[in-house]
Amino acid sequence: MDGQITVNVPSKFKRVCVFCGSSSGGYGTLEELLEVITWAQLGIHDKPVGLLNVDGYYNSLLTFIDKAVEDGFVNPLQRNIFVSAPSAKELVQKLEDYVPVRGVLNKAMWEVEQPQLPPPQVGFNTTPLTMQT
Repeated sequence: MDGQITVNVPSKFKRVCVFCGSSSGGYGTLEELLEVITWAQLGIHDKPVGLLNVDGYYNSLLTFIDKAVEDGFVNPLQRNIFVSAPSAKELVQKLEDYVPVRGVLNKAMWEVEQPQLPPPQVGFNTTPLTMQT
């Protein structure tokens, strides 16, 4: 996994992934990046998501996302859910300056209380069992 640093903590929602343009992790890497962006879109988290675009490695992906915004597939406000930069120093600065995108979906939607079901009825039958032979 040259070029990719992954720090895992107990919860998937707290995992931090740093993607570097020097090496591709394949479809799974792209899926994880888009998943974390989607979590921000859905209001599951409001943490910054950054893409380190070394030597323009992700330029085509960024162009694709800009085209999706232009075509109305992605809300223009949601384009700013993640930041990208060509150097680590610049990316860290953008991550520090990040202001969460508001008004996408309300986090409260994910914290809706589940309906309380009545506890199951447990009882004992005192009638003796008979065996069929």
